[in-house]
Amino acid sequence: MQHRTTVRVTASAAAVIAAALSLTACQPGDGDAAAGTPAKTPTAATARATASHPATPAAETSRPATGGGSPHTGAPATSAPASAGSGAPAGTAPLCTVSALEASAYQAADRPSGTGVGAAVIQFTNTSGKACTLKGHPTVAGAGNGSPQHNRPLTVTPTGTAASVRVAPGGKAWVKLTFVQVQGEGDGYCVSGAKPVAYPTLVVGLPGAGAHQVALSDGLFAECDNKVTATAVTAVKPS
Repeated sequence: MQHRTTVRVTASAAAVIAAALSLTACQPGDGDAAAGTPAKTPTAATARATASHPATPAAETSRPATGGGSPHTGAPATSAPASAGSGAPAGTAPLCTVSALEASAYQAADRPSGTGVGAAVIQFTNTSGKACTLKGHPTVAGAGNGSPQHNRPLTVTPTGTAASVRVAPGGKAWVKLTFVQVQGEGDGYCVSGAKPVAYPTLVVGLPGAGAHQVALSDGLFAECDNKVTATAVTAVKPS
């Protein structure tokens, strides 16, 4: 009697275990088991292939970022700082324009001996409301009949070192022109034997600042040999 009871209990326990196994086999997400298809068991070859090619993002993150990073660290590259301006050093004003300047001319006090002009000072006044910069040696041409369209370029010998000159609104800068002096009385003569030439006006050009027609405050630009020595633009008024 006792023996039969033990057998029934054991049989009941076996039935419970079988039911539990059946429920486990039908859990959601096991589509192959639900459809009656046996689940695939990884083979040894599959395991070896997975081990030799791990699906990790390490290979991607070790490359430099798109757009230029360090090839060693992968950190984004930093761009160089922009320059202070369009080719001008920091702290300087832009080049003066033609419309920003008013040019005038007068005979220099310190000039070669003779009866011609000898030397003239060209004065540039900043008539704009903003500071601007002048730099360099001028070009010079004699304007026949006072017309800049009919001029004769003079051979310019530059003297002095060119440096940027900042001209404040209302401020001035200068260049000095020294000619081959006319000698003698009346129409005079040139030591070289050439004929003296007198121009009512000159056309004086500055790098980046255009050409300016100027007339002497007194007299004509009389010179010999169509030559002139010119200083660079200066902030110091020449004598």
